[in-house]
Amino acid sequence: MLKNYFKIAIAVLKRKKFFTFISLFGISFTLTLLIVLASFVDNFLSTGYPNTNWKRELFVDWLRLSSTKNGSAINGGPSFYFFDHYVSKLKTQEKLAIFSGINHTSSYINNKKLVIRLKYTNDQYWDVLQFRFIEGKPYTKQQVDQGEKVAVISEDTRNNYFGMNIDAAGKYIETDNVQYRVSGVVKNAPLFNRSAYADIYVPYSLSKANIHYPDISGGYNGILLLHSEADIPKMKEEFNQMASKVPINNNVFNVLSTSADTNLETYARNVIDDHSGDSGLVKFFLFASIFLILFLLLPTLNLVNINISRIMDRSSEIGVRKAFGASTKTLVYQFVVENLIITFIGGALGILFSFIIIQILNNIHLLANVNLVMGFNVFFFSLLTCILFGLLSGVYPAWRMSRMPVVTALKAQ
Repeated sequence: MLKNYFKIAIAVLKRKKFFTFISLFGISFTLTLLIVLASFVDNFLSTGYPNTNWKRELFVDWLRLSSTKNGSAINGGPSFYFFDHYVSKLKTQEKLAIFSGINHTSSYINNKKLVIRLKYTNDQYWDVLQFRFIEGKPYTKQQVDQGEKVAVISEDTRNNYFGMNIDAAGKYIETDNVQYRVSGVVKNAPLFNRSAYADIYVPYSLSKANIHYPDISGGYNGILLLHSEADIPKMKEEFNQMASKVPINNNVFNVLSTSADTNLETYARNVIDDHSGDSGLVKFFLFASIFLILFLLLPTLNLVNINISRIMDRSSEIGVRKAFGASTKTLVYQFVVENLIITFIGGALGILFSFIIIQILNNIHLLANVNLVMGFNVFFFSLLTCILFGLLSGVYPAWRMSRMPVVTALKAQ
């Protein structure tokens, strides 16, 4: 039966070539946009290099101080003091990576300005995040404690500052009039990875800010590395208990809100800008679903109109089949299957176009260190979208034409 439906679908495609072109173009163009967008999102949410331990990582990247008296509040990151005096004391964790946000600094090479993104870290940062060292090694706890001017730089920074593929370990790099001895060179981290992306990494003890000032709000983030994924609920509970006991030395605010989140919860919270006790996953998925439905709505309505026009040309066929006893269910099933076949053809074209566009984007290096791929998640999303697209644009026209009276259908031709 499906073989016959496939033959009929191909015959329908050949009958009205203009409508066929419009249908396939609309389907393939819409899916191409969705697939490329899905590749960006998949890369954005990816927890690959250097977060290879992502299944047992929890991220602490927000802290909110609010007042129950006047309703005022401030949002930001925790301070180094918060991590050093409170988070580091938690028992469930194995290691704690502490790192700052990006600090933009400048270097000059051959009278050319080079913008260098600098990140302050502790020594355990290199144990939690599994960077691949091309040269040298990370700085140690002793070097951090002694405030040695050492640095780990990215591969791109080495190539831009010292020259392509020239050994940099042991040499000095200067930025903002400070010279650092290069202890190691790492493979570039993806741009979307906020915890790992930087051009140069230096010990937090070299920061000009007073990191030991007893203020819990600041510009640092942390990653809690657990012994196993099973420890996540226990770690979250311990973290929440710790946060509830942290003193707030502030005359304005009296409520502290923060959390230890999984990677997905972290991005969900940032996307919907929800810094409250809730992780924000429900709102995130609701927002994503609404966006997808609205994005598909216009092309779906266009395809519905095209499908109605196409099926109208087959009214005599419908009338004859109904006259010989074909049920409404049978006709609806046939038209929906036909539409799904047409949709999958358009989907195949969309996947092909998406692959070409993704290769072009990777070759022109649109975003630093970002390599888009059509992995299993993206392919599954494409398949699901094809099915959804085919059903949305095919069910109503099929139901409408299957309900047409026999006499009306026969007179339409």
